[in-house]
Amino acid sequence: MNFTQSFKLAIKSLLLSKMRALLTMLGIIIGVAAVIIITSLGNGMQNYMNAQFEQLGSNLIQVMVYGRGEGGTRDVSTEDMYALVEKYPQYLSGVTPYVSATAKVRQGTEDFDRTSIYGVSEAFYRADTQKTMQGSSLENGRFLRYIDVERHQNVCVIGSYLAENAFQTDPLGQTISVSGVPYTVVGVLAESGDSTEGSSDDVIYIPYANAQRLGGGYGDMYLMTSTDRDTASAAKGIIENRLFKTYQSSDYYKVMTAAEMMDAMDSMLNTLMMILILIAAISLLVGGIGIMNIMLVSVTERTREIGIRKSLGAKCRDIRSQFIIEAGTTSAIGGAIGIVLGILMANVLTNVIALVLGTGNDGFVAVPTAGGIGVAFGVSVAVGILFGYLPANKAAKLNPIDALRYD
Repeated sequence: MNFTQSFKLAIKSLLLSKMRALLTMLGIIIGVAAVIIITSLGNGMQNYMNAQFEQLGSNLIQVMVYGRGEGGTRDVSTEDMYALVEKYPQYLSGVTPYVSATAKVRQGTEDFDRTSIYGVSEAFYRADTQKTMQGSSLENGRFLRYIDVERHQNVCVIGSYLAENAFQTDPLGQTISVSGVPYTVVGVLAESGDSTEGSSDDVIYIPYANAQRLGGGYGDMYLMTSTDRDTASAAKGIIENRLFKTYQSSDYYKVMTAAEMMDAMDSMLNTLMMILILIAAISLLVGGIGIMNIMLVSVTERTREIGIRKSLGAKCRDIRSQFIIEAGTTSAIGGAIGIVLGILMANVLTNVIALVLGTGNDGFVAVPTAGGIGVAFGVSVAVGILFGYLPANKAAKLNPIDALRYD
């Protein structure tokens, strides 16, 4: 019996017991769909995060200070960080404190509870690139100036979401309340996401000293820029040496370049994906066990058929290949259904996550890769064949006389 005949018999066997076949495939379907969804989401998130980091620029350096060293008496001030930039202009081009503040934002009678508030200096906006250190550009007005920061002026730059939703007219020159204090809007950032609540466009930048007064910390985070991508590593070394000189231990600070932040995020996502894929693989294993169980039942039910075929000259390898092909066909159909389900679910989750992240259609996209689909389908077929071998071998070893007597 050739492969085509065996395949036709396998399809016929599945059609005779549709519900049993569907239940047999269920584990394979769920496992394959889960693998495709997980890999799609992982790749989509990886691409999204890489795009976000690329917007920051390859010369961005993030400095986190966690404490005041042994005895709690050592500290690096904002002035020390400014002095470091002035001392090494060939490696460092800018620095700003980056203070995340928590306060109620209100315009008129409407509260904006999800608005992010950050305290920065005038250096956060790069005059040479016409963008902030995080890649945003100005649409209207200006950014914070040295005089605004030095005198702790109550001025702010807002994102496009606030400009569109908090004000009925041009927001420049108007005020918005931050913790009950009116701040005059001097600039509006261009849209960088899809301008939804809680997105990167729902933001306010104020002088960092003002943010510190709101309870946002004491300037223990800094954003710095190297002169270019090639000097980023050397600039990081200079910063670390300066901080170590004060704290005498690397436990109190963390310096990361944009490339390192990207690598760390990729590593975390890859680890998470591997864990989730292993969990999904358990479903494939369960599906394989289900196929083996059903095939064993099928061998018992078709004992007389096997006996008749053997008495007519069928060899052990013919019987064995027949049942292996049936198991492989079952898992292949289950894998194909799982692929379709996984792609559909990935598209649905793309829209849901894009809505949550506020990125729109141009942001987060979970697209299944051909490699991921191929591997998932191949593994599903392999699982079917592997777990179908034991029942097939049992069928092949049946004594034709005993099989014909079976009732």
